[in-house]
Amino acid sequence: MEQILILVGQSTLETLLMVFFSTLFAVLIGFPLGVLLNVTNKYGITPKAGFNLVLSRIIDVFRSFPFVILMIVLLPLTRLILGTAIGTAATIIPLSIAAAPFVARITETALNEVDPGVVQAARSMGSTNWQIIYKVLIPEALPSVVSGITLTIINLVSYSAMAGTLGGGGLGDLAIRYGYQRFRTDVMIASVIVIILMVALIQFAGTRISNRMMSKR
Repeated sequence: MEQILILVGQSTLETLLMVFFSTLFAVLIGFPLGVLLNVTNKYGITPKAGFNLVLSRIIDVFRSFPFVILMIVLLPLTRLILGTAIGTAATIIPLSIAAAPFVARITETALNEVDPGVVQAARSMGSTNWQIIYKVLIPEALPSVVSGITLTIINLVSYSAMAGTLGGGGLGDLAIRYGYQRFRTDVMIASVIVIILMVALIQFAGTRISNRMMSKR
C-alpha cells in the first residue's frame, strides 16, 4: 500500500507539472492569437480578411491533429529542444502546441460575444484600438475565457494521460506501466480515481473564478 501511495503521489506531481506548464504556454501562445482572430475578422476593429483567413486555417490545421499523432510528429522538435523525447518535460511541448489552438478559438469566441455597443461607445470617446482591446474587449470577455481555459485544462489532463502510452510520465504512464503491463489493478484504479478528483477540482475552481468575475462586472 505504501509503495502504491508513493508511485501515485510522484505520478500526480508529474501530471500537475505537465498540465500547469502546458496551460501556461498554451495561454501565452493561444490568447494573443485569439485576440488577433477577433480584431481582424470582418466585424473586428481592424478587419484584415486575408490575414484572418490564413491565421484561421493554420489554427484549424493544428486543431485537427489527434494528440497522439501530434506528439509523434513533434518528436524531432522535442528532441531538438530538450535532447530527449520522453519524460515529463518533453511532454510539455506537444501538450502546449495541442492546447494553444483551442485557447485561441475559445478567446476568439468569447471576444465575439462582447456587445458591439460597448466597443462603439469606447471608440466614440476617442479610445485607440489598443485601448479598446485591453480596456474593453478583454475585460468583458474574461469570464468566458476563464471558463474555456478550464475546459482546456481538463482536456490537458486527459492528453497527459494519453502521453503515458509514449513514455510521457505522469498518471497515464503509471497506469500503463504498472496497472496494465504488470496487471496491477489496484494501481490502475488509484490512477483513475486521482484523475477524476483532479478534473472535479479543476472544474470547481474554474467555475468559481468565472462566476466571481461575472459578479464584479
